[in-house]
Amino acid sequence: MSETEKGDAAPLQDKVSAAPAPQLPATQAQAEVRPENAPAIVEHKPASKTAIWTRRLAILALIGGGAGYLFWQAHRAPAIPAWIVYGNGRLEADPIDIAAKFAGRIAQLRADEGDKVVAGQVVAVMDVRDMEQSLKRGEAQVDQAQKLIDEARANLVQSQSAALLAQQQLARTENLLKSGYATHELLDQRRQALDAARAAQAAAEHRIGEAEKALIAARHDAELTRVNIADNTLVAPRDGRIEYRIANIGEVLPAGGKVFTMLDTSYVYMDVYLPTLAADKVKIGSDARIVVDAYPDRPIPAKVSFLAERAQFTPKMVETKHDRDKLMFRVRVRIDPARSKAHADSVRSGLPGAAYIKTDPDAAWTPALQGQTGAGPEAGQGKKE
Repeated sequence: MSETEKGDAAPLQDKVSAAPAPQLPATQAQAEVRPENAPAIVEHKPASKTAIWTRRLAILALIGGGAGYLFWQAHRAPAIPAWIVYGNGRLEADPIDIAAKFAGRIAQLRADEGDKVVAGQVVAVMDVRDMEQSLKRGEAQVDQAQKLIDEARANLVQSQSAALLAQQQLARTENLLKSGYATHELLDQRRQALDAARAAQAAAEHRIGEAEKALIAARHDAELTRVNIADNTLVAPRDGRIEYRIANIGEVLPAGGKVFTMLDTSYVYMDVYLPTLAADKVKIGSDARIVVDAYPDRPIPAKVSFLAERAQFTPKMVETKHDRDKLMFRVRVRIDPARSKAHADSVRSGLPGAAYIKTDPDAAWTPALQGQTGAGPEAGQGKKE
């Protein structure tokens, strides 16, 4: 190429190099730049709050369902045959209120909540200083009445002597009158004197009777005061355990004010409510078993001791057989007193559970309800009955 042509081609080449390169599509450019073995880029959209909470609730539902199933398996009632009826209730011991007979102030407390007490044990003493003064007055009245009796008896002896003298004088006057040495007037005087002496003797005897009755009354008053003082010493009426202490030392109580509430551990029972069809099959003395939730594998032998004569829950209108079947009757199942006393330390009042009653005396208990000699919260392990 000539120099002229080279000079013309140089500006053209500069123009070509200065011109911008043609733009390729983005996908094509990425395809050219990206290596063939590079992983593809995938965009993830963040989960919404609704989806997150839905998953959480589903997990909680699964956990709750599993826990509920395990609880149901642990607490479900055993299979009950047709000759056994049952109802839910609470194990109770008979409560006894220890209260003050008279209004007064508490001087001493000799027991507290949870203490085991025996019949006759002193648990509280009331202030009886006023009654002690009344007792002293009564004893003084007894002494006074005794002295009045002694005085009346002395007067009686004096009256008897006067009556005897008057009778002797009358006899002498009668003899003198026959001999002419006495007058009729003197005889009349002797007779009147004898009548007066006999009247005085009768009055003395009457005063002795009154004095003896006054002595008896004074003794009764003093004994009544002693009884009242003794009644202000509060004692446990039965063997049992103190459940509540209601008052404290120094408090002034009205007549009948409660100091303690104790549980009679020899009277342990459970009240259950049975529908009509079930209650009709139960009889007094029917064999029963009490199973409390705290000891599900230790049924306690018991007996039916009470059946309500009337329904406890009655619909407003009882017109159909279906409504009559809804009537509920209270049934009390009681543990044998000897068994309760033997295990008084284990008695717990208020434990929830169920009572199972056998309506067929010839049928056998199911294995799960076989009683044990020491079963239950108030009885330890023992051999099966």
